[in-house]
Amino acid sequence: MDEALVRSLTPGVLTILVRRGADFAAAEDAVQDALIEAFRVWPAAPPRDPKGWLVTVAWRKFLDQARADSARRRREDLTEDEPPPGPAPGVDDTLQLYFLCAHPSLTPSSAVALTLRAVGGLTTRQIARAYLVPEATMAQRISRAKRTVSGVRFDRPGDVATVLRVLYLVFNEGYSGDVDLAAEAIRLTRQLAAAVDHPEVAGLLALMLLHHARRASRTGPDGSLVPLAEQDRGRWDTRMIAEGIGMLQAALARDRLGEFQAQAAVAALHADAPTAGETDWVQIVEWYDELTRLTDSPVVRLNRAVAIGEADGPRAGLAALAALDDSLPRYAAVAAYLHERDGDPETAARLYAEAARKASNLAERDHLTRQAARLNAGRRR
Repeated sequence: MDEALVRSLTPGVLTILVRRGADFAAAEDAVQDALIEAFRVWPAAPPRDPKGWLVTVAWRKFLDQARADSARRRREDLTEDEPPPGPAPGVDDTLQLYFLCAHPSLTPSSAVALTLRAVGGLTTRQIARAYLVPEATMAQRISRAKRTVSGVRFDRPGDVATVLRVLYLVFNEGYSGDVDLAAEAIRLTRQLAAAVDHPEVAGLLALMLLHHARRASRTGPDGSLVPLAEQDRGRWDTRMIAEGIGMLQAALARDRLGEFQAQAAVAALHADAPTAGETDWVQIVEWYDELTRLTDSPVVRLNRAVAIGEADGPRAGLAALAALDDSLPRYAAVAAYLHERDGDPETAARLYAEAARKASNLAERDHLTRQAARLNAGRRR
């Protein structure tokens, strides 16, 4: 059975159930039950219309559940709304479902978490890591969001800012995490850019394109992580870079600076540099100053410390780093890099090993372990 096909159909099926009166939590349960049934039945008898099959089965699962705990009048109303037989509409409802999940009754952070879990396909652990909170805390947040929207009508979609945040986090997980969702995030952001005239939509799409253009060079043939400074820039997708820079310039010209435009500006400066040594770190620090003003994010401050270390020297970078919480993800890795550049391989090796133990994925852990081993070997010679 084609799992990718099933994954692509799921948001549209969920949207149809919600449109037909199912509350979100019950609709999500019904779709999950339908997927289980599909995995059981399809290998032996694949349907001619997979989406129509999923809609029909999910709706019946929902009706079964509704009949168990609803009054007869409600049961009859739901039965009248059953989708008609025949092929389901061939419309991509995914982006609309993102807006529906960003419901005004939810806080932006809860709406993002719910959408990432229900539509984006991320696990609770992945979402918790993106928000820098414990997994149990995120599980409670998602459960509360489901309870909040249970029973409400989805006739007031959420705002663009919340949807942008979801797409950004989905892309980040797809770009660097365990599940490949980056291309899907770009596809949906292109749809949003075509439908909404907003500089931050263009900024996010530019940011995605500029990062995605480097993807082929981010890992070696053995799957090992290749740092930006060591990447083969000849493998970068120049057409995608040109598109991203053009989109960014048009967005910046509107003089409505936002977080995603500023991030894209940093990515564009990296993309513009013919070599790592020619990177304009002074301008990058200035853009991180703007990002700090816009977001006051500890992750932004961490990246700013790296940029300061490149622009003004490693000791300046270490001074900026000292103002941050050392429990931040990647803090130890950044400290190791700056200490190595400052001529302290012993401290750097210890910090690389510490960072490896805290790494969120195997490729990053292996890279940091190799860095520690390289410095330790050099000290023994």
